[in-house]
Amino acid sequence: MKLSFTSIYTTLHAVGLVNALWPVPRNLETGTSLLKLSPSFDIQFEAGSGWSPPQDLLNAISRTKNRIWNDKLGRLVVGRGEDDREGLESASSLSLLTLELDSHSHSKSTNDDDSVGSSTSHALLPISVEAVKDIGTRSEEYSLKVPANGGPAVIRANSSLGLLRGLTTFEQLWYWLPGDVDEGDAGGIVYAHQVPVTIEKDYPAFPYRGFMLDTARNFFPVDDIKRVLDTMSLVKMSVFHWHVVDSQSFPLTIPGFEELARKGAYSRKEIYSSADVQGIVKYAAERGIDVLVEIDTPGHTAIIAKAYPEHIACPDAMPWSQYAHEPPAGQLRLASSATTNFTVSMLSSIAQTLPSTMFGTGGDEINENCYQKDPSTQEDLKRSGATLEKALDSFTQTTHGALRQLGKKVVVWQEMALNHRVSLANDTIIMVWKSSEHATEVAKKGFRIIHAPSDYFYLDCGGGEWFGNYPGTNSWCDPFKSWQKAYAFDPLASLSSAEASLVLGGQQLLWTEQASPENLDPIIWPRAAVSSEVFWTGPHHPSGQFRTVAEALHRLHDVRFRMVQRGVRAIPLQPQWCALRPGQCDSGGLPSTAWGFALKKLTKVIKRYKRIALSLTNNYLERIGYNEL
Repeated sequence: MKLSFTSIYTTLHAVGLVNALWPVPRNLETGTSLLKLSPSFDIQFEAGSGWSPPQDLLNAISRTKNRIWNDKLGRLVVGRGEDDREGLESASSLSLLTLELDSHSHSKSTNDDDSVGSSTSHALLPISVEAVKDIGTRSEEYSLKVPANGGPAVIRANSSLGLLRGLTTFEQLWYWLPGDVDEGDAGGIVYAHQVPVTIEKDYPAFPYRGFMLDTARNFFPVDDIKRVLDTMSLVKMSVFHWHVVDSQSFPLTIPGFEELARKGAYSRKEIYSSADVQGIVKYAAERGIDVLVEIDTPGHTAIIAKAYPEHIACPDAMPWSQYAHEPPAGQLRLASSATTNFTVSMLSSIAQTLPSTMFGTGGDEINENCYQKDPSTQEDLKRSGATLEKALDSFTQTTHGALRQLGKKVVVWQEMALNHRVSLANDTIIMVWKSSEHATEVAKKGFRIIHAPSDYFYLDCGGGEWFGNYPGTNSWCDPFKSWQKAYAFDPLASLSSAEASLVLGGQQLLWTEQASPENLDPIIWPRAAVSSEVFWTGPHHPSGQFRTVAEALHRLHDVRFRMVQRGVRAIPLQPQWCALRPGQCDSGGLPSTAWGFALKKLTKVIKRYKRIALSLTNNYLERIGYNEL
């Protein structure tokens, strides 16, 4: 068999993906050497040219150092890395990681004074500022080099957000071997096993890599939300979509509308204060995550009747299934000018406190029968001479217009673009949720798209129906959406090249009818990490190959085990026996066994050709007198 240099290089590049990074970077090159972390290891910001690091970057550096020492994750191989112990005795040690800025870094300049000869310092924009920029303008690119000889490792980026993304990749390189028995967890060796590592210009295929949490069906304390945010940051997710209120409860404190939470929350202890909201937004932004708050209108608003009954049509109407998608029934009286003004004031009051350039107004599952049976709405329609659709259009334009005046891009569910005759601004962002097939319909209308399809990304599916009088039946979106199903999603399927440019990214979602703090982590993780790679890497790996479950499984195992080490109750994907033996639990009997045998043979051949290629390269470089600078 003849192998060209190109085919050898392509094969070796693909093998480099075995390094357990999630999401997989672009242009990843790895070696086979071991590298210890020195007890004196430090991370330093390169302060050349007067650069000044923001405090949240310094905090991120501190978190990275802490995690590297405290993850204490054994390698996912038989023996959990014990076979590395002998090689580590002679391995080099890494003492320093430096963070450097490209020449086109995002900064602001400040002069000490206005006199001639005054000095100028460059204050790098904080992560928390970069993370909430307009969704299409964020810079997350970084490069990473970790040499095998113990020389300084380097992360280079042109923004603090890019440096943060590099730090999260760097964290995933390190594993742990315990020391002597009497040392316990206090001792041990922290090391990397595939150095040198080179990543050139890693950046996301799509800027929106999100997760949605519904905190209205059941309440989630702030600490639970922060744990979700920490885990999102681990895998470079960029948007936390907070579906904070719905018909069942209104736990959000809105300045000037405090009665909504007082009367609409499940209890006084289950309310997000203004300080809580600002704390969550700040915590997220410092970890590279934008918070997209959604207040669904005009549907899913029954709970508002507890504080403002004059604004809600068909409140608590029965049987609820004739008036709403879920109990209780009730929708904003969209034909009423008073209700429209109320909604504008309410949305504006909370939106102006949020740094994100996006704000969600819902628009899904509007029940027409509710309005037909509501005397007040019918009277308003008769007085104005408008149809229900015309009233919806007026309501939408007024509420969206107020948000646009605050600098917000409005995010809505797909019905607003596909099922109603409403005028939406060109920069409106549409979440496609009913089916992945509807993305093409939205794209043809020219709107930007966030993929959130229930047939791939709904994490609550598979739990069975929760309505009390339907025991043992399936829910509308069953079966369970496995990580394999989500990983197979193609963000650009059936889209033209022009339409593909409208895709901002996507997210997995958790509607919480059957979720609470007690089972939050197992439902989300590690499945929700799938969308981080789907939308960071895109449809294909940098090698050109389409993403495959077989290649991804071992890396997803690795990040799941790392999550557990950080206190996240992520569910296992397989028995640990399988996690330590990649490929040996594949289905297929004899063909699977044969494939495993062939894979071992292929690995040996690849190693052989790698040695040959390196030897030939070195001989050639010596012959032409090349010296690396």
